[in-house]
Amino acid sequence: MTGATTRRARLSYVPVQPTAVVEATAGEKADDIEKAGIIPMSLRTVHFVLPGGVDDPAAPSGGNAYDRRVCLDLPGFGWQVTRHTAPGGWPRPDRAARDHLARTLSDLPDDAVVLLDGIVACGIPEIIASEADRLRLAVLVHLPLGDETGLEPAVAADLDARERAVLRTVPAVVATSDWAVRRLVSHHGLAPERVHVAAPGADIAPLAPGTDGVSRLVCVAAVTPRKGQHRLVEALAAVRELPWTCELVGGLGHDPGYVGRLRTLIDRHGLADRLHLTGPRSGADLDATYAAADLMVLTSYAETYGMAVTEALARGIPVLATDVGGVPEAVGRAPDGGVPGILVPPEDPAAFAAELRGWFGEPDVRRRLKAAARGRRAALDGWAATARSLAAVLARLPEAPRRAA
Repeated sequence: MTGATTRRARLSYVPVQPTAVVEATAGEKADDIEKAGIIPMSLRTVHFVLPGGVDDPAAPSGGNAYDRRVCLDLPGFGWQVTRHTAPGGWPRPDRAARDHLARTLSDLPDDAVVLLDGIVACGIPEIIASEADRLRLAVLVHLPLGDETGLEPAVAADLDARERAVLRTVPAVVATSDWAVRRLVSHHGLAPERVHVAAPGADIAPLAPGTDGVSRLVCVAAVTPRKGQHRLVEALAAVRELPWTCELVGGLGHDPGYVGRLRTLIDRHGLADRLHLTGPRSGADLDATYAAADLMVLTSYAETYGMAVTEALARGIPVLATDVGGVPEAVGRAPDGGVPGILVPPEDPAAFAAELRGWFGEPDVRRRLKAAARGRRAALDGWAATARSLAAVLARLPEAPRRAA
């Protein structure tokens, strides 16, 4: 089976983890709490600027789920969250959306702590720059704008330049994996000490019983070119003789043209009775989908982390995924060193099909992967670790230059 670490390009900078804010127990004295970095939440407020669709159940995404979750968990680490949603077509907003965001920021008091989702902030350097001398700004980058698959080269270059200008303006940048931190530091020429990691957490769920232990595949991802579901269709068509079924679970509204082409491809290969686009699922419906799954599959072109990977591992489900970005970090290792997934090179279309044949044909490999997935499940960090890391970044934001002067 393909090794998890043999073909990845490496960047030289290794990010420094944020200093943890230590949770206080009820019996600690006030001075001990202060030394630990815990500040009563009434004394600190962070204004979190979110994309307008962050709560839309029809358009779920890892970034939106991350944003919603840290809003819930940051108060436990001394930060009261005030949400500001920014409607518009980010990261390329129209005039109304730009004006709305500009008013939102201008209405905040001097020296306010502001955390901005990168999809909103990174396309508008002129607005961010106009507030950078007054507000204490941090930008949370879920995906570098230019890394979105399918952009016209000129559009990607423009978004990339805008993002670089924004990230060089603000005093703190937060990314969701060590890989993403290295990528931003290297690609945008950022000072390493200003870029921090706050990896997504995972909620441990009951072990998935699966179906027959091998044949039920699930891909949880928005149906978009970046997630590459067409590559999964081609791989499954190449192993049509195997007794698999697969559900593609994810929003269908991000790129209707791509969804239409994917349906055509499925029909062309005669797989419509075995390969289903279910649309988005959440709550009990998503839990039931995972519970029936034997293997999580993901064929992305780019991922800064891969929250669906850890969602699967949190249920003891092994993973077969393309070896891109932060996915190897999400897959990780069990405490005994076992690898709970198979990573394939994205540039090798046949590799995914070959590994699927191995999954079906090698019981020892399946047993090893499942054991490693259960071990990894027990070792996953929860969302409290994410909120703790973010709280530490916010606590270290310098005073705004205008006030400091």
